[in-house]
Amino acid sequence: MESQRVVVVVEDAAAARAALQWAVGNFIRAGDSITLLHVCPPARSRRKRRRLRLGGFQLALAFKDLCNGIAEAKVEIVVMEGELGETVVATVNQLGATTLVVGLHDKSFLYRAPSPYTRVKSLGCRVLAVRQHATARDGFLNADLTQIETISLQ
Repeated sequence: MESQRVVVVVEDAAAARAALQWAVGNFIRAGDSITLLHVCPPARSRRKRRRLRLGGFQLALAFKDLCNGIAEAKVEIVVMEGELGETVVATVNQLGATTLVVGLHDKSFLYRAPSPYTRVKSLGCRVLAVRQHATARDGFLNADLTQIETISLQ
């Protein structure tokens, strides 16, 4: 089976961690390439920009620890600056990702778009959106998966 290039959106939200945990347990296979993508908001001062990028990198390192159980998976961290939705779409397309994994929460970038359908449509890959439930039992993650396929009509 061909290896996948999976991009995971790294946010400081429980839903983002749940999405990665779900993907590691159910979707990502040995040999896949995983990119942990964190997007910092634009900052004018150099000091603030540096602090935001460092915080994003540290958050991504914590997410990388969740990937340790995947044999032979290549994990990379990318920290970008910009508007979250636009930057995610541009980076996913630039990397040639086969799948985008995102945690759904009240402030998810998929909900903030003027037209969420347009934003998802501009992605050239499958989107796995995972929403975490408030209850987890016996250490198991209780989550819903929404798979969004994007198909270009010609």
